[in-house]
Amino acid sequence: MRKTSKLLLTALALSLLFSGNAFAAKKSKKNSKTITVGATPEPHAAILNLLVKDMKAKGFTLKVQEFTDYVTPNEAVESGDIDANFFQHIPYMNSFNEERNYHLVSVAGVHIEPIAIYSNKIKALSELKDGAKIAIPNDPTNEGRALLLLQSAGLIKVDEKAGLTAVPADVIENPKKLKFQEIEAASLPRILPDVDAAVINGNYAITAGLTAKKDGLFIEGADSPYVNVLTVKAGNEDNPAIKALVELIKSQKVKDYIEKTYPDGDVVPVF
Repeated sequence: MRKTSKLLLTALALSLLFSGNAFAAKKSKKNSKTITVGATPEPHAAILNLLVKDMKAKGFTLKVQEFTDYVTPNEAVESGDIDANFFQHIPYMNSFNEERNYHLVSVAGVHIEPIAIYSNKIKALSELKDGAKIAIPNDPTNEGRALLLLQSAGLIKVDEKAGLTAVPADVIENPKKLKFQEIEAASLPRILPDVDAAVINGNYAITAGLTAKKDGLFIEGADSPYVNVLTVKAGNEDNPAIKALVELIKSQKVKDYIEKTYPDGDVVPVF
């Protein structure tokens, strides 16, 4: 009995030690001089890499971790594997929070990447034939965004009740009987030759060498509500390193870089 008690006390002591260490590690990370920010390659990672030296001058180390999908960087922020991410717009972030009970928040609105309709087979939307195959992103908010763009182009009509999260089932008028193929956003440029047209997100279009102004058949308006944001987990907004990054990412340096690098309006600063 006495031996059992000793074992229990030892286990309790170890438990307290480990939990104390975990708390200390969490506290230490929150006040760390180093932050890791996840981003899709262009323009997000490119903008962040522009700020590495500026963060160093402020006493912080910025590490940029590239992702090629829209799911993993949010999972990494929520789990604490990375400190922030920069790739998404607010409707997508809100959708993620609702579906997964996550706690993601925006700390800075940076730019808009207008989506556009692209095609390798036609030069104008009027050339679309009945039954044409249209590829659209398969994630909730970007799918709705694509359908609303097709509506703005006069190709379909979407049920107003569906809002920003519309899916093909919410299309109530489809005169040309367009067939929608729901594809992962990152894969849309690759499958463009296999469909009649595709609605492609700006960052993936840029990476594929597509320019909305030159190659797009129809482009989202500059008043788009889909502002790309720097995202953290709720509670980390006051992290000194995050605050320093927010200041820098909304600087004239970044604005000048965006306007010089994307003169055709593929990326539009909002600050």
